[in-house]
Amino acid sequence: MVVVVTLVCGVLFGRVAGYSGLLGSLIALLANVFFASKAFRYFGARSSKAIVQSLWSGAMGKQILTAALFALVFVGVKPLQPVALFAGYLLVLGTGASGLLLMKKNPKH
Repeated sequence: MVVVVTLVCGVLFGRVAGYSGLLGSLIALLANVFFASKAFRYFGARSSKAIVQSLWSGAMGKQILTAALFALVFVGVKPLQPVALFAGYLLVLGTGASGLLLMKKNPKH
């Protein structure tokens, strides 16, 4: 989805929109990778307390990382197209949510 957002924004709206969409997509991707690496570190019934703690720290870290990356982009990248930035972010987040919906409809996978 990151590549699709970058290409669509870049072709339809120009170079600034292309890299703005890329940055928004990467913010979502990096924050989700951070969450997944923290949240799914432990498994098994004996590790239930560690699982809950790692899920919580992963979620909080994801929020902090997302805010920090958005702040970094807004301060450090000029020119920037905020609409493309947020569109890229939301489209990558939406991809993960829609994937969960597709799996819910087909429980065999």
